[in-house]
Amino acid sequence: VQLQASGGGSVQPGGSLRLSCAASGRTFSRHTMAWFRQAPGKAREFVGTLRRSGTGGSYYADSVKGRFTISRDNAKNTVYLQMNSLKFEDTAVYYCSLAERHLAGFMTRPDDYDYWGEGTQVTVSS
Repeated sequence: VQLQASGGGSVQPGGSLRLSCAASGRTFSRHTMAWFRQAPGKAREFVGTLRRSGTGGSYYADSVKGRFTISRDNAKNTVYLQMNSLKFEDTAVYYCSLAERHLAGFMTRPDDYDYWGEGTQVTVSS
């Protein structure tokens, strides 16, 4: 499985970015996808998750709820993270991930995910 994240960059507070994560090597629609982020000196932090197609449902960290949205395009094997109203504290390297397992609830721990992209830097600064 390969995950390739892209779309990071520098943006002013209040701005928007859309990250993309292209997946290969799996039937994409059958897997839960998630985004995490890691700021310098901090642990990897859950951002949001989107369950596999057909089961529906997304779940977000409180820090991004209402500002970030995860979506997927199964035809393109791609998951997106739309980030609006960006804040200084959103600055981090963002990672997409794919889970092999299926749980009844939402998976929010890094250990729940089996494959990771290389990460893309998002910097919010004035």
